[in-house]
Amino acid sequence: MGALHEGHLSLVRKSLSENDLTVVSIFVNPAQFAPHEDLASYPRTLPGDLKLLEAEQVHPATDGPASCEIRTPAAVFVPSVKEMYPSGIVQNVTDQKGTFIEVKGYSHQMEGQTRPTFFRGVATVVTKLFNIIQPTNAYFGQKDVQQAFILKRLVTDLLLSHPTPEHLHIVPTARDPTDGLALSSRNTYLTPDGRKVAPTLRQALLAAEEAWKAGATKEECIAKAKAIVESNKQKATSEELAVELKLDYVEMNDVKTFDVLEPQARRQAEEQVVILSGALYVDKTRLIDNILLGDTTNILD
Repeated sequence: MGALHEGHLSLVRKSLSENDLTVVSIFVNPAQFAPHEDLASYPRTLPGDLKLLEAEQVHPATDGPASCEIRTPAAVFVPSVKEMYPSGIVQNVTDQKGTFIEVKGYSHQMEGQTRPTFFRGVATVVTKLFNIIQPTNAYFGQKDVQQAFILKRLVTDLLLSHPTPEHLHIVPTARDPTDGLALSSRNTYLTPDGRKVAPTLRQALLAAEEAWKAGATKEECIAKAKAIVESNKQKATSEELAVELKLDYVEMNDVKTFDVLEPQARRQAEEQVVILSGALYVDKTRLIDNILLGDTTNILD
């Protein structure tokens, strides 16, 4: 959705390294925003985005000299709202007209609890983008892991040929090298004090991961994560930082079904993959992150 950062660019580079032609779509999708959400204020930085994409160059591995081929993005697709929604679009779902796509049974958990119509908007717009571009491969970031898995389900259920499920790639989350904060366009909303405490969610998830690997129950892991958030809230207060932390959720879900794990569930085997995810408000900025617990060999690229 624009406001490109290193996380987006890492997806572009992976595509450039693996494909002859790479198309980047930039579209702030109204259908992903509920009436109370930040559509109007969402960062739009198209001129800067285009400069970043123009600067991207990859020398793919070849049998000949690397200089014989330099790949750059072949096209940037920047459609208008009218082009993407010929019947019109409003943020209130009950007032929308036209054709929309829902992935039933996979959209109400995790992020779907707080944003119940979000994945309806994602599934609809990505289907349109796939129909327009017909990509052989498509690349999505792990930071929005539920979105990526839902889209794999979508292309499977709709029998799409471009891309097929095995050609929809999930790329590990790009992070700040100093404190591990997941890169996000919404990070630009953070105040200086907010940026200091923004890694709290990452720290909480890492504590839960450590407990899970040590044999703790899901309930115990979640408690570890919540304790980190509470500790950081108290630390921010003691340091007189002008920031408010509020945990939205921390949860553990089965990677295939998205079903919530039972409170007394424990790690069974490395082959078992569990989504450990959460959302945290830093003032009014909502940050999300996740860790995949278990063997991700066949999940992440």
